[in-house]
Amino acid sequence: MKSVIGISLGAAAQDFELRTTLLGQPLRVRRIGTDGDETVAARRLAYWDRRAAAIGIGAGPDPRSVGATVGGAELAATLKHAPCTTGAHLAEIYLEWALRHVQADLGRYFDNALVLFFSGVANRKLASAMAEFTPNLFFADPLLQLGVPKLLTSLDALSLYATGSHYVAGWTPRRLPSTALLERWSDHVLRQAMKKATVVVAPVHELDRFGTEELAGKTIVTATVNDARLEAFREKGVAMIVDASPVVQGQVLGHELLDAMILAATGKAPGTLYDDDYLELIQMLDARPRVLYPNGFQRKNRFAFVIHPLSQEYFKKVKPIEMLSKVSPPLLMDSLEKAMAYAPPFVYSKVEGIKSPTGAEAEGWLISVGGTPREIMSHPPEFTYRRLLAAAEMARKLGAQIMGLGAFTKVVGDAGATVARRATLPITTGNSYSASGALWAAHDALLRLRLIEPPQGDERVKFKAMVVGATGAIGSACARLLVRAAEEVTLVSPETAKLLALQESILRQTPDAKIVLSAKADTHIAEMDMIVTATSGAGKKVLDIMKVKPGCVITDVARPLDLSPEDVAKRPDVLVIESGEIQLPGHVKMKNIGLPPGVAYACLAETIVLALEGRFENFTVGRAIEWEKVREIYKLGLKHGMKLAAISGVNGVITDRDIARVRRLALAARKREAQADAPAAKPRRRARAAEAPPPAPAPAPKGSAKPRRATPAAAAPQPAVEGLGRRSRTRVRTEPVG
Repeated sequence: MKSVIGISLGAAAQDFELRTTLLGQPLRVRRIGTDGDETVAARRLAYWDRRAAAIGIGAGPDPRSVGATVGGAELAATLKHAPCTTGAHLAEIYLEWALRHVQADLGRYFDNALVLFFSGVANRKLASAMAEFTPNLFFADPLLQLGVPKLLTSLDALSLYATGSHYVAGWTPRRLPSTALLERWSDHVLRQAMKKATVVVAPVHELDRFGTEELAGKTIVTATVNDARLEAFREKGVAMIVDASPVVQGQVLGHELLDAMILAATGKAPGTLYDDDYLELIQMLDARPRVLYPNGFQRKNRFAFVIHPLSQEYFKKVKPIEMLSKVSPPLLMDSLEKAMAYAPPFVYSKVEGIKSPTGAEAEGWLISVGGTPREIMSHPPEFTYRRLLAAAEMARKLGAQIMGLGAFTKVVGDAGATVARRATLPITTGNSYSASGALWAAHDALLRLRLIEPPQGDERVKFKAMVVGATGAIGSACARLLVRAAEEVTLVSPETAKLLALQESILRQTPDAKIVLSAKADTHIAEMDMIVTATSGAGKKVLDIMKVKPGCVITDVARPLDLSPEDVAKRPDVLVIESGEIQLPGHVKMKNIGLPPGVAYACLAETIVLALEGRFENFTVGRAIEWEKVREIYKLGLKHGMKLAAISGVNGVITDRDIARVRRLALAARKREAQADAPAAKPRRRARAAEAPPPAPAPAPKGSAKPRRATPAAAAPQPAVEGLGRRSRTRVRTEPVG
């Protein structure tokens, strides 16, 4: 039986011995640790030089300097008889294999991750593979090798460092003279870099000295994680470990020991094994890298979302500006509004604590650009594109894997298509979930009002709906879904040609839909049980609320709102809601965005849902929204614990008491309308019955003409529409188009 020995500069407490067979050759495998003592390691090597069939030499921590590592190259040079290996090439194969396995199996896991390499020089091939998934690479080689508190931030910088061209070409860098102050500062820089990183690539022994503050929630890419270290990582809160070392008979084998086993079994000399040999042997051994979850399955994906002020009032919330606005003329605020449109993007808030029932987590950043809707719409689209691309670059550097556009940034120009084409990360406008949220909230409100007949089976619900701004991105998606549920849908837009094209498109998908087209909302507004306003009118009046049917549900998804608080106050018998608010899962922490804690606009919620699902793609981009995606994002939202938030109106949350009051007032208003529109004949007949009967007329003389009978005033001919109620009059004027 051949002996295979692994001399490690690591801890002796982790030694083990096993017997196995490889390629029909029985092997006795033993690992010997020397606790970083090179003298002891040299003596062990001298002893086994004539006794072992092959020797593997592993690295370990250098007790003489913080962060330094003792290698095995010098020790290997002392051997004269036994073939030896450091397993470097096998380690390259396993590390890259493990990386690509995780990226594919977990769905683009490393996309745009912030990755810190303790040594890029030692892991150059792995770094090149990681660069395929993320440009956010950081290398601590100068810090750990030279004591210089500086990180390399690109593969090009790493190449220059590796060749020594930052000093003199061909010179091998040596560690600078050690000083306590320099070492403390270097250690501080390394710890801060670890806190910011999402992935840390390092030899396992170099992570022993770090704790929860640096390792909690991190993904570690390393090797030889045994049970003791796995428990230590669990206590430190590590989320996931990608261990490139295989397990044989319950023991984790270092690459140097596995390579030595291959040398002993094949009888080949070091350096004579080729990639094809390794491929065959790895498949034969079925020795795979491992993915470990010390604290149970965890995955935290990252997103960014662009916000902007909706009016000058948002600037006034900043204390210096708030004080100044009280005494300054409007001209100053107008100038400030224009100046802020040119300001570079900045991080308004970190978003944390989002956790799906599936176990997936998400964190992100709200990135603010300074333009109000008035400023955004007053500039050419390229003006806003440049600011959004700057925000995307900021999101990329933060590690976001997808970015959403909010409010007016998602409607300017081509609704995100140009930004998605030019940005360095996937983009979504959130319009699919905005459409879904609009209908979700409206449906909930209709059911709670109890003013329409409940649905019977799969048939359409007996109500009429209107979409104002139907040719827009959100409006068209709402229309496509509403025609499948409502008895009749009126589509309103001043863009008549687009309206006709939209009708044709909808009828191709839903041939039995009943659609009415109109250029103005007020033409048919009195018939509607539900109205969805989704315009880009920037506060312009889009409908006359005084003509709305009592008990109608108006879902206002436009930003700024289509209906002002003053308009809403005129009709207490109408329920006006601001749709799109979604309750996020988990204990969410973020700065105030004008909504209750843990509640987000639907466009933001779409970005979060995609992050939780790991769908890093351009999901909703452009003005044409696919209704299938509206349905898909709704289902994904339910999967990840998204809920419709308490329905909110212009004055805050709408309670059950508020809905009951609207219902009571709506029923009373409908009753008054019915009484006012009732025919006047019955009261007049009652009045005549109360009077004395008129005297009988005297008989006419024979041969005279027969007198004509008097016609009562109540029986006089009336216009054709007389006696019809408000809804009936409108119905006379309304005919389905197409």
